[in-house]
Formats: sequence, C-alpha cells, structure tokens
Amino acid sequence: MTVQQSRAEDETRLDTDPPDADAAVCDRCGRPFASETLLALHRGQAHADDLSDEEIAAFDAAYEDEQADIRLFRLKAVGALVLVYFGFLIVYALV
Repeated sequence: MTVQQSRAEDETRLDTDPPDADAAVCDRCGRPFASETLLALHRGQAHADDLSDEEIAAFDAAYEDEQADIRLFRLKAVGALVLVYFGFLIVYALV
C-alpha cells in the first residue's frame, strides 16, 4: 500500500465518520480531530503557509510536546527490549 492510498483511505474514513460533539474541527478543511493539540499539529503540517502567530505558537508547543512523548516512548521501548533480551539470556543460561 502506498502512502497516497493510505492517505486516501484515511480521508475517506474521516469524511464518512460523523464528528464527535467535542471534536476540534479545522476551519480551513473541515477535518475533525480528537483534541486541540492534534488540530494544532494538523494546521502546522497541512496549512503551514497561512497560519497566524498564535497558531504557529500552538503548533510549536504541540510539536515540542509530541517530540518529548516520542522520546519517552523510545526510551521505554529500548528498556523493554533490553529486559526481554537479558531475560531470554538468563533463561538460556539456566536451561
């Protein structure tokens, strides 16, 4: 599946699903998002050429938060892999 096919399927799914009552909706393209943070990230990615200073600041803050979350996830994933590796190593040594 190509990236374009995946995006087309996502857009189709989003267009057919009714938006939640508390969903944040993009005022430029009408796509619903689960939170204001996701909406700010969308605006920064899809509508970067016509953002106000406030929207740019919201995108920057959301991007920084997302980067911190990704960094924490990566550390947890590496820690879990190390634990699994040494767990298998100890089991192999005992058997």
